[in-house]
Amino acid sequence: SGVLNLSSRKLKEFPRTAANHDLTDTVEADLSKNRLTDVPSEICQLVALETLNLYHNCIRTIPDSIISLQSLTSLNLSRNQLGALPACLCGLPLRVLNASNNKLVSLPETIGQLHNLMELDISCNEITALPRHISRLRALRELNVRRNLLCVLPEDLSELPLVKFDFSCNKVSTIPVCYRKMKHLQSLQLENNPLQSPPAQICIKGKVHIFKYLSIEACRSDKMPDSLYLPVVERLSLSVEDMEQQKKQDSDSGVGSDNGDKRLSATEPSDEDSLSLNVPMSHITEEEGISKDDSSEHISSLTGTKGHTNTQISKHTHTNKHTQLTGADVRCCVRCCLQGRTAADFDEPLRIEEDAHWPTEQTHKSLESVDPQFTMRRKMEQLREELELMEQLRDSIESRLKVVLPEDLGSSLMDGVVLCHLANHIRPRSVASIHVPSPAVPKLSMAKCRRNVENFLDACRKIGVPEDKLCLPHHILEEKGLVKVSITVQALVDEASCT
Repeated sequence: SGVLNLSSRKLKEFPRTAANHDLTDTVEADLSKNRLTDVPSEICQLVALETLNLYHNCIRTIPDSIISLQSLTSLNLSRNQLGALPACLCGLPLRVLNASNNKLVSLPETIGQLHNLMELDISCNEITALPRHISRLRALRELNVRRNLLCVLPEDLSELPLVKFDFSCNKVSTIPVCYRKMKHLQSLQLENNPLQSPPAQICIKGKVHIFKYLSIEACRSDKMPDSLYLPVVERLSLSVEDMEQQKKQDSDSGVGSDNGDKRLSATEPSDEDSLSLNVPMSHITEEEGISKDDSSEHISSLTGTKGHTNTQISKHTHTNKHTQLTGADVRCCVRCCLQGRTAADFDEPLRIEEDAHWPTEQTHKSLESVDPQFTMRRKMEQLREELELMEQLRDSIESRLKVVLPEDLGSSLMDGVVLCHLANHIRPRSVASIHVPSPAVPKLSMAKCRRNVENFLDACRKIGVPEDKLCLPHHILEEKGLVKVSITVQALVDEASCT
């Protein structure tokens, strides 16, 4: 019949009497529930074998000779004592591989060679990370990594046509937003993970809500300004060739120079109201009332010899009382600077001196109306201040409670548990009752979260936090006012230091 069944026979080795039989046509072998410590060499000689079941033995290693089973499509190695899977195993035409309930700590990097693999079960092991080449398993339909030590899910898994995916009982805190692209996924098991994104109240609602959350997060990340993640540029280096290319692209590029061999290198101004050369000239628009000829009247003198280290530009007051700084002014100033300075001169910063009669307040307002980037810079500075407050809030809590908060600070504070513990740390028993999650109910109801938040705010009042520095409950519960929460916590900490 082509089937060899030696299951549940307490075998420690392959039966010697099997040599009396012709087993070359065996296509299915079942050696499960025995006491084998190795894969019998006799099995590796059955070249026609398609299915091999070694479930529930004591196998610790797999011999390299298993590579001879080039017809093997299904291999069950579950409930053994394997510490690793050999690389030669990835040279088999497997479609089903079950290595669950072993002692695996990793998978071979060559696992990407299993191009025909459709089911992979490595649950109940000690795997800490999935190999990066797992994304090459283009035929994979079912993946079970349940009950391991995974902390991060590889983003490349989103490219696989998975139908079933089980990563429950791990240490995963974040589901990558690209997982929303798993169009074929029908079953997603993720319970018993310390998930922060999506939060637990989203995960318990099912796959549809999880994917909707991931889609929203992806949209938010796409709209985030790139400049928030860029390091601060300390020095500016622009070549005239780059300026010429920009002039061809933009209708009003702004900067021109007569010498194409020179480079402009100047320290970026730090003053908010000073003229920043880092602003693209294409964003500065000319006003209708002032022409390029009129703008030259603002420049009185320019000293830029080789021996000087500073170039000073003094501006005379325009005959018009409502003089405004326009794009033409800026271009003319920079053009004159480029004509009179060498590369060595630009080691020193460009300094602009203002005449006593220059209307500085008018200029400040003019920049806001003429330069759209001026308003953007102010917004960016406001965002940076908010980020600093967030870091201050995190440090205040972590340093006092000796805990490490997750990256999503708002979701970790919304249930009020951490804030109540902070109040009790500053003044013991200031919050008499705290609702905390339990293993059976890992997420508090909104009513209990609200009670915790209200108890925290009452404790702040008792400790002496002024009403004008107290945030509102919805600032914590809806994660929409972390800046005000930071102010409240800082006031609470200050009150504790005073007492």
